[in-house]
Amino acid sequence: MKINYSDEQVIKNCKSIFLAGPTPRSEQEVSWRQEACHILEENGFDGVVYVLEYSTWKPKENYIDQAMWEREALFAATVIVFWIPRKLPEMPGFTTNVEFGYYLHTKKVLYGRPNDAAKIKYLDWLYELDYQRKPIDDLEVLMIKAIEEANIKYQ
Repeated sequence: MKINYSDEQVIKNCKSIFLAGPTPRSEQEVSWRQEACHILEENGFDGVVYVLEYSTWKPKENYIDQAMWEREALFAATVIVFWIPRKLPEMPGFTTNVEFGYYLHTKKVLYGRPNDAAKIKYLDWLYELDYQRKPIDDLEVLMIKAIEEANIKYQ
């Protein structure tokens, strides 16, 4: 497995999973993406994982560069996984809402959130309507499903 961080050039034309969702804004808060990457590695994912954080796990610095990297990686991804552990006010995920709606039509989206996530009813409804699936409420189950879908779609 290769992690492609947002301070690196986007790796293209490969089996890949993009980890979409809110990003911690403080260095004191551990990113959920660290656990997601660990789960993917432990379950033998052999593709690229797009992590929209710097390799140092520090918050982003340049907004436009960051947004362009994300857009390029989202288009390149085999599967786009949205994990939305939304907590207000510390991790609102407003950009995540826009990205979710924007990329839902690609049919590359897998969606999950913990049961205590705030303000996710509309996202749940859209996902169920467009994909005929329920959101997944366990990060490990979501990552295993992402591996399965990436393996099927990238053949």
